[in-house]
Amino acid sequence: MLTPDEILVAAEGVLRRHGPAKANVVDVARALDVSHGSVYRHFASKAALREAVTERWLEQAHHGLAEIAASEAPDRLERWLHALHAAKRHKAHDDPELFATYQALLADASDVVEAHVQDLVDQLTRMLGDPDTARAVLHATTRFHHPAHAAEWAHDGTHEELDRVIALLRV
Repeated sequence: MLTPDEILVAAEGVLRRHGPAKANVVDVARALDVSHGSVYRHFASKAALREAVTERWLEQAHHGLAEIAASEAPDRLERWLHALHAAKRHKAHDDPELFATYQALLADASDVVEAHVQDLVDQLTRMLGDPDTARAVLHATTRFHHPAHAAEWAHDGTHEELDRVIALLRV
């Protein structure tokens, strides 16, 4: 029995090989050796499949952040911001072709991105107690986690720069 997770894994492989512009549901079905109708039973459209792939990628990239936010550790904000930065840096530099594919998918998955950003704000709110402050911290640290800044993440000193921003947040 074909599962949604199997389809998402295959879709990721197809996206890696063909890129977001050329990948389609037929390619995913072919990779699974099933009919495209089998894929459509789980995902109503190509857009729905792409959104699910994007959502899965974001969840994998941010695994562990919620646990840090829920902890009572006094350094949890610092740990959370460093974990967010490390996760994004890891995704961008370990598989740059797939990261570029996800950047293209993110542009089309606005609802998924909005939900993801809200989840990050909610986690920060748990730590900081105020959603406006949480959103301000997320925006103030954009350079360290927004995909538009991925090229900067490999530079020496980025970790230390994040530490300096965190020090400013403590004031």
